[in-house]
Amino acid sequence: MKKLTNIPFTAIESVPQLIKDFLNSEIPGFEQTVFNLQNVEKQFVLKEENFSSDHRKMLSRVLQKQHSDLSLSDKQKENLEFLAKENAFTVTTGHQLNLFTGPVFFVYKILQTIKLAEFLNQNFPDRKVVPVFWMATEDHDFEEINHFQTENGYYETKAKSGGVVGKIRLEDDFFISEFEKEFKDSVFGTELILMMKRAYKKGRTLTESTKLLVHQLFSEYGLILIDGDDALLKEEMRDIFRNELLQQELQNATKDTVDFLTEKYGKVQVNPREINLFYLTETRNRIEFKKDHFQVVDTELSFSKDEILSELENFPERFSPNALMRPVFQETVLPNLAYIGGNAEIMYWLELRDYFKKINLPFPVLIPRNAMLFVSEKTLTKTKNLGLEIEDWFRNFASVSKSILLNDNEMAGLLDQEEKSLIDQFDHISAKAELTDKTFGNLVNAEKTRQLKSFARMRKRLLRAEKIKQQEKLERLEHLFLKVHPGKIWQERVFNFSVFYSEFGKEWLRNCFDAMDAENSQLIIFSL
Repeated sequence: MKKLTNIPFTAIESVPQLIKDFLNSEIPGFEQTVFNLQNVEKQFVLKEENFSSDHRKMLSRVLQKQHSDLSLSDKQKENLEFLAKENAFTVTTGHQLNLFTGPVFFVYKILQTIKLAEFLNQNFPDRKVVPVFWMATEDHDFEEINHFQTENGYYETKAKSGGVVGKIRLEDDFFISEFEKEFKDSVFGTELILMMKRAYKKGRTLTESTKLLVHQLFSEYGLILIDGDDALLKEEMRDIFRNELLQQELQNATKDTVDFLTEKYGKVQVNPREINLFYLTETRNRIEFKKDHFQVVDTELSFSKDEILSELENFPERFSPNALMRPVFQETVLPNLAYIGGNAEIMYWLELRDYFKKINLPFPVLIPRNAMLFVSEKTLTKTKNLGLEIEDWFRNFASVSKSILLNDNEMAGLLDQEEKSLIDQFDHISAKAELTDKTFGNLVNAEKTRQLKSFARMRKRLLRAEKIKQQEKLERLEHLFLKVHPGKIWQERVFNFSVFYSEFGKEWLRNCFDAMDAENSQLIIFSL
């Protein structure tokens, strides 16, 4: 396994323009949110002023309790002790409780968070930075997380859903025996199977299983886990939740930013609701304000203003933040400097800047996470033989295949030459024509457009003919593209980490960690 190259996100066509503009500090007002050491230094000061000793004591108490059932590494013990002290801070990532981590980027974002903490500790030796993984235990979309995929298998578990996924108890463990069949003969297959069996035992909740699995993978790196579905943590959110219920503060405060992002980039990732909270019973349902009452959607539950405020005061754990309110929850209960997330996450975090300002909460530095790709030497050789570089697979496939099929094509060259000649002739005629009569100039330009369309049609017909003539080459291109992009999407969004861990074990984790870039958002490519 060897690192080949890396491609900055700003050079990849499929990365959203919003992310590229953000990384280039080209979105007005967000310059201090982009990662650099100067902005991190400012975050230290802001969090020191904002995060009280009472907050810290509460956090320390919750984390000690949530880790009490784990056999902690020395680094984890140190990090928990550090977080009780005034000069300790966090960098955080978070994710859903995907079965056996789901797609492999789950692992990448955690490794980058650990790498960032290490990098900041080296650059700010007078402070301590701790990596934290926020478990999204309160999500309720079980079908989105109840499965994972390898090169040769698809595994899932079934359960009654509708409530928070973290409380779902594992009963269907058929996926374990099927997984064992695929990996029992792999180099590190036994280790993987034991890891799965230790984490996913019948009767355990998905929160417990995910915590055990992540702990097995990352305990030696000192990673701290946090479960937001906690009564003590929710108590810290009472005032914010109250204002959300009564004033719809989040939607109102984000309106200008949402309008700006929508106008410039076409849409926003998540549209704020009037009330960005759920109510928890056996299910998790949105809260809406209708006819002077707070209605829990799809239930018979309804509260008057006084009743829901009493409920919040006495049972804050029954209120759950949605995707836009969760970042606020996280930044309230953690002394956090930076958040590492996928492009879609970063895009909805950006909507929240003015809301953070309104509630006097420091807005963190945001870091689009690194992506990784592992390709076989065989795939690399075939790519070279077609006259391509591995980077070409991250360009538009239609453009890449067109350039290969029409490479050194005599007719394509002739069309280019004649089109250029035609353009030169019409430009010359147009310049003279407009001196004679403006309408005559318009006629010349219209005829130019018509004839250029003919060249476009000829090119299209030529490409169609070459696709038929070079069908075998086109099929090889498509096959290689699918090797790099299984399912026509990035590899990291399809395959589970077991695909790589089964062959390389902890060495794979270490190599990923070593290759992570704490300062830049990029795609890192390895050969296998």
